[in-house]
Amino acid sequence: MEEWKEYRLGDIIAIKSGFAYKGSMIGFGENVLLGMGSVSFKERFLLSGARPYAGDCADRYCAHVGDIVLATRQQSDNLPILGMPAIIPNELSEKKIIIGANLYRVDNESDFSNEYIYWLLKTPLYVNHIRSCQSGTTVRMITKANIEDFRFKAPGRKERDRISHFLKSLDEKIEVNRRINDNLEQQAQALFKSWFVDFEPFRDQPFVESELGMIPQGWRVGTLSDLANITMGTSPSGTSYNVSGEGEVFYQGRAEFGYRFPHRNLFTTEPKRYAEEGNILLSVRAPVGDVNIANERCCIGRGLAAIGSNNYPSYILYLVKSLKSVFEQYNGEGTVFGSINKKTLEGLRIIVPEIRYIEKFEEIANPLDSQIRNKEEESRRLAELRDTLLPRLMSGELSVDGLKGQFAVSPGRCPGSKEHVSNKTAL
Repeated sequence: MEEWKEYRLGDIIAIKSGFAYKGSMIGFGENVLLGMGSVSFKERFLLSGARPYAGDCADRYCAHVGDIVLATRQQSDNLPILGMPAIIPNELSEKKIIIGANLYRVDNESDFSNEYIYWLLKTPLYVNHIRSCQSGTTVRMITKANIEDFRFKAPGRKERDRISHFLKSLDEKIEVNRRINDNLEQQAQALFKSWFVDFEPFRDQPFVESELGMIPQGWRVGTLSDLANITMGTSPSGTSYNVSGEGEVFYQGRAEFGYRFPHRNLFTTEPKRYAEEGNILLSVRAPVGDVNIANERCCIGRGLAAIGSNNYPSYILYLVKSLKSVFEQYNGEGTVFGSINKKTLEGLRIIVPEIRYIEKFEEIANPLDSQIRNKEEESRRLAELRDTLLPRLMSGELSVDGLKGQFAVSPGRCPGSKEHVSNKTAL
């Protein structure tokens, strides 16, 4: 077996500080400013953390696709991103990318690929090193020197590249699943908009006036509580929180949200209010209106509401998603940050179609949502496999050759035109 050598991270890479940006310039302009929201303990990169920026900066504060950035601080132990890496994706290739002050940029001119360094910085060995160096009580912080002092063992370049390729192949399969799911969800959302917002299939029918505008005859204006049951979350005692799996799965708020289902990383031994499997999880505080789905019975904190419908789960899902602009009105209100209470949520005015059209939509959209859930479950299994193999591969306990034939990762594909749902599906 090839000999593994010991290295000090600072002898391979250099850590560079980010730019002290002006907050007034965020949200405008052609440049992109990366903040801590780009970094996740689960994902390679979060595009939600890349915001338009109208200002400029010196080249030393810029980065390019494929570069690594690291979070310099962490505000909650439930979102352990301190020192964690993110790789800038191809989606930002046409932008000038500015690294914000809460990030470090990795400069790498060694024969260690950025891909290998990324995986190295995801290992428990590195995470434990960062935790041993962190400072601060409310806000955890890390210095450049702390990161550069990390020591590790690694094989030669050929084996490093093989390890990186294997781990990346698992991530690529997860990304293919994500694209498939995006396609399926777009189909369902387009169908919902066509039928229940634009009324395209009903234009030859009589319309009547309502407080929400002209609607098809036989439809009515009602409230969200007419179609769904709503439970507001209540946070358990902070002393009951744990990450060891003791008690019930617990989601505090939007911070745990993933693509469609939340990340399962926190538990409580003192559950108070629950969301049932399949309920919509709606963020009701800072910000209002983000949506996920409970894929198991779980305890919910005060940042969430559970919205349930036994008969029409897909219809209610896309109905709630269609109310995004309504929820935005509550994001600037409240004493400290945006919020919405149960009475207001239950009383939101909505258009209620004839039940037969809701049932028909459910027949079409629910199988799409089932496919999305299956793909998400497959992606979760792949992520668990990746996270299990990562420390063993990066320590030399396992070799890529030893895994051949055990974990075949084949590419998927996005649904083609034959799988698309027409907005004009017969009613």
